[in-house]
Amino acid sequence: MNEIKIGKRVFDLKNHTYVMGILNVTPDSFSDGGLFINSEAAFKRAVQMVNDGADIIDVGGESTRPGYTPVSAEVQIERVMPVIELIKEKLDVPVSIDTYNAEVAKEAIKAGCDMVNDIWALQNTEEMAKLLIDNDVVAVLMHNRKNPDYAEFRKEVLSDLGGYLERATAEGISKDRIILDPGIGFGKTYEQNLSIIHHIDDLKDLGCPILMGTSRKSVIGLTLDLPIFERVEGTIATTVVACMKGVNFVRVHDVRENVRAIRMTEAILRT
Repeated sequence: MNEIKIGKRVFDLKNHTYVMGILNVTPDSFSDGGLFINSEAAFKRAVQMVNDGADIIDVGGESTRPGYTPVSAEVQIERVMPVIELIKEKLDVPVSIDTYNAEVAKEAIKAGCDMVNDIWALQNTEEMAKLLIDNDVVAVLMHNRKNPDYAEFRKEVLSDLGGYLERATAEGISKDRIILDPGIGFGKTYEQNLSIIHHIDDLKDLGCPILMGTSRKSVIGLTLDLPIFERVEGTIATTVVACMKGVNFVRVHDVRENVRAIRMTEAILRT
């Protein structure tokens, strides 16, 4: 694939790494819980991220940090809908909904969402695939396991993702509407998270665009022995690695810093 269309925008998959800005409209997300629970504050944050260079805004109404408490579809919808509506009305940027709940995705798509970022890769509900097909919405399929036991870690991650992809296409989703995410921080040890970052280009064998999300995560905190709000530099290091390995999208909290790191890395790679 040379490009993918998300909303009205066409993304070049050969020559650039794009930035997805994280907008958690939640009280309990591990990094920014409670900061943007108010729709006005969330919209201002979206504006800031777009001004800082975000190519996509990923809106979520439920924290999926380790040990998270599930939130009902009704609560998620109440949190995210005013924010999505404001962004779609006032900003020219593709919007992603971070959910594995088909009911939440349905309402978000009605409000104009262009992509569904699903941490369970459409395995949580049979309705999600039909919803994506009927609305021509891009799907992010993330690697995840409830039982994280591996005999051959890298091979099994690749095999799992290949299985998600096969099931999605069998249900009728076009391969050119799918992005794959290795799920750093989900069902993996510290060492496994480092390994998947190092070898993330393994995913290219599956023939889909790649999204990587490491922003402020525990793999960075454990490596550098730093609290959540001091992990910007560590996140940037992973973004640079991703850029050098041909990852198409990185999902981050600190948009400006990561955009600058990508621009610098790409300038070097072009010489």
